Amino acid sequence: MVFFVLYYFNLSYMLLKVLFRSVSLFLLVLVIIQCSGSKKSMNISGEEEKLFNQNTVDTVAIKNDSLEYEIIIMEVGFATWLQTMAKPKGYYSQPFMENRNKIYVMNWNQRVLDPFKYDPNLYELQINYDPNVDYGYDVNYKLYNYFIYFQRKYNQRLGPFVPRIN
Repeated sequence: MVFFVLYYFNLSYMLLKVLFRSVSLFLLVLVIIQCSGSKKSMNISGEEEKLFNQNTVDTVAIKNDSLEYEIIIMEVGFATWLQTMAKPKGYYSQPFMENRNKIYVMNWNQRVLDPFKYDPNLYELQINYDPNVDYGYDVNYKLYNYFIYFQRKYNQRLGPFVPRIN
């Protein structure tokens, strides 16, 4: 009878040990997968690459006189990119672009406030985007597409979404 009791304790100990190792291995694999992530690369076409390498400064003004605000984007190649590469107006709904713009603006502003971690030449000024204000379709369209352009040109990520144009 004593032999049976000792064997029982050894079996329980062995099962606990195997279970602990299995759970530990599973958690380790899970952590490795989460840390490495699956950062999808952006497929930049030759035509888009040419637009990124232009030398002429494009200026795109985003303004709404009734709300008394104005955003001026002075970015090389953006106006041409907006006309040739971006999805046409009407492709995205305004609520879709507003939701993405909220995320992009929040991350942009956090990067402006942390110049030691993020390049201050890329993130110079904060964007005052109030999610409770209806800026209209045109403003959200241009701002959303600027964020897509910026992320693709400078290989940045302002959110969990892959900045795609196709």
